[in-house]
Amino acid sequence: MQKSDWQGIFPALLTPFDDADGLDLPMFKKNLLAQVEAGISGVIVAGSLGEASTLTNEEKFELVRCAKDSLAELPVVLCIAEQSTAQAVALAQEAERVGADGLMVLPPMRYKADDDETVLYFKTIARASSLPIMVYNNPIDYKIEVTLEMFRQLAEEDNIIAIKESTRDVSNVTRLANEFGDRFQIFCGVDTLIMEELMLGADGVVGGLVDAFPKETVAIYKLVKAGRYQEALAIYRWYLPLLELDIHPKLVQNIKLAAQATGIGNEAVRAPRQPLAGAEREAVLQVIERAMDTQPQLPDYLHL
Repeated sequence: MQKSDWQGIFPALLTPFDDADGLDLPMFKKNLLAQVEAGISGVIVAGSLGEASTLTNEEKFELVRCAKDSLAELPVVLCIAEQSTAQAVALAQEAERVGADGLMVLPPMRYKADDDETVLYFKTIARASSLPIMVYNNPIDYKIEVTLEMFRQLAEEDNIIAIKESTRDVSNVTRLANEFGDRFQIFCGVDTLIMEELMLGADGVVGGLVDAFPKETVAIYKLVKAGRYQEALAIYRWYLPLLELDIHPKLVQNIKLAAQATGIGNEAVRAPRQPLAGAEREAVLQVIERAMDTQPQLPDYLHL
């Protein structure tokens, strides 16, 4: 796969931890291999779902190296979520040295930059690295929206190639396509909108519940792109209660519990997060167990 042809399902990988609160690399590899078997097209490492805010830079690079060893030709994309431009540039340059194939860049953290500051932030990172970049546009969680005018300016940087579209406005997929054609690869970044945005022309999905249910996620993508909408819709309707676990403040705990239930993860999280407990945990488990009891029969989607 060419780096400029990113498409398909890119899991935002979980970061498993062991009993000593270190990286659980064997479990990380187990999950990664399940993703590859299901037909994913690339991975995002150390994103928000990967608990990036609790990871050291060296742990992030260790995850990149581990993913590269397991993935061969598929792109490994490291998330950049920093408070200063200098820190973001340093992380991007080191990521390139350790073998990352691309970067997913969030806007500046904590400080709510204005439009000009945000554009300059992204441009500075792009100019400091030769890696292809996906801009993460999520004003709901990060309070900064990358507008069409801002993307016009970012289009001047050849290595800004993709957008993780998480505004939760599905019509933004069409706005971007109308304005830029195929200049950017558009990825749906909200689990509960994956089928809608794929049908509107999104090139791929950066997903969360794919960490626990990889085959069903890839099947929806493949079926939609093949025009087999009714088959995709049947899977999507089954999937939606699970996908809603992603749009929750405790999405990390929810999805880690789901991955543990399907045998490709564990529910250990790094403080200040704590595993789900009591009635809250039971409610999430009920959603997961109900879905596992009714998992749909999948067609031979890998050969579409």
